[in-house]
Amino acid sequence: MQTYETVLILKPALSDTEVADFVEKTKKMITSDGGEIVAQEIWGRRKLTHMIGKAREGVYAYFKFKAGSSILKKLGHNFSIAEQVMRAMTVLARDRKMREKKIKPKPVPTAAAS
Repeated sequence: MQTYETVLILKPALSDTEVADFVEKTKKMITSDGGEIVAQEIWGRRKLTHMIGKAREGVYAYFKFKAGSSILKKLGHNFSIAEQVMRAMTVLARDRKMREKKIKPKPVPTAAAS
């Protein structure tokens, strides 16, 4: 199982309970196929950088989950047909630890003998 991150932009006309219901439905969809929710947050209503349709703002929701690759197709299909979703993006979560770079010492210039 791989770790994935999904960010959803939901329509701004949704109430808080409708957003919570959609988030719960998405969580159930992930866990019903053997996935595991690692983290989930509702980031709230935010202004968009550009208009999507006629909307200037949207409600952001974030999921981090472990699942097989088969769930991605199912999630993508459900997000595309759900009228609540304006945009959805799922990416493979990478380990964000920075690798240390080994620095090679520069050779010390030697004085030229005259």
